[in-house]
Amino acid sequence: MSKTKPAPRAKPRRTARAGKAGIRKINLALQGGGAHGAFTWGVIDRLLDEPDIELEGISGTSAGAVNAVVLANGLMEAGRIGGQAALEDFWRRSSRGGSVWSPVRPLPHGVIPGMEFLSAATFAALDTMTRTFSPYEFNPFDINPLHDLLTESVDFDALREHCHTKLFLSATNVRSGRVRVFETREVSADVVMASACLPFLFKAVEIDGEFYWDGGYVGNPSLFPFFYNCESRDVMIVHINPMERNDVPKTAPDILNRINEISFNSSLIDEMRAINFVTRLIEQDWLKDEYKNRLRHILVHSVRADEALLDLPVSSKYDVRWSFLTELRDRGRLEADRWLEANRDALGERSTVDLESQYLGLPGPRQKDGSQTRDASALAESGSD
Repeated sequence: MSKTKPAPRAKPRRTARAGKAGIRKINLALQGGGAHGAFTWGVIDRLLDEPDIELEGISGTSAGAVNAVVLANGLMEAGRIGGQAALEDFWRRSSRGGSVWSPVRPLPHGVIPGMEFLSAATFAALDTMTRTFSPYEFNPFDINPLHDLLTESVDFDALREHCHTKLFLSATNVRSGRVRVFETREVSADVVMASACLPFLFKAVEIDGEFYWDGGYVGNPSLFPFFYNCESRDVMIVHINPMERNDVPKTAPDILNRINEISFNSSLIDEMRAINFVTRLIEQDWLKDEYKNRLRHILVHSVRADEALLDLPVSSKYDVRWSFLTELRDRGRLEADRWLEANRDALGERSTVDLESQYLGLPGPRQKDGSQTRDASALAESGSD
């Protein structure tokens, strides 16, 4: 693996807008991606260094849902320092547990000659097995160590009763094929397990008589809960699944991985398309006067892992070595640091994402720093038709 210089831990600093009156509330939207969720850990860790940035809502799917509940639990118990500590503790526990139960056991390249090929072969064997036998056959007792990790790391009873962070965790309803978004008062270990339930590895998770799979198929992550439940207009998406790849995949695992990336980004693109459409209605003055005050602009931002994780094979999503997880964390911190350096002043003011060019494949106006020349999105306020 290529080494990336980690972002230095910036000391918390107060800008001219800091203090209670200068707090900038944002909403986080966290994608899933297995062990690559440690990249998201790094992004969050860096954001928590900023005393004038406050998290109002968090929408998460799969590994994003795991990061969301662990973070919210830490914030509830000890503020932003508690959030940072809770995430580090969880990922360290994951690494220790993964040394026992991870189905793919990669070692650092060069430690043992040819080990990278053995790792790839192990992953290929796992992939073949899970497409030949269902989890109802090879895992009849539905063993999933994530459940124990969650219950050890998160006080779900306290989270439902006392958490001030608004949580929105997405899962896929197996029967209807629609997204189910669980809010803070509904969150439990089973809900997180449902959001992270890979259908080829684990049985569907039953909650109140319904069965659920990984939420990435229909909401990775879901954005619409922010528009009806949160005051902040700023939505920051932390991408794990690359939107674009330069090379055409040639091997079977790479082809399947790219299909999954496209599938897991499709619901997000659909939401972006709807947001962009409403924006055009507003900007081109197509709305009747009586409807204009029922719309508000949503400011969209993103921290993307496209380049940061470009060198990693699909099998690395199962790699839970502590050295690897902390490297992903440092890559996430670095990307968040770059985003803050370029776009901090945009929070509360404008979008830093060009929806048309970055999500919809359409030409769009871009500034030198990559931000839009106009507000990127709008959506009906809570209560609108």
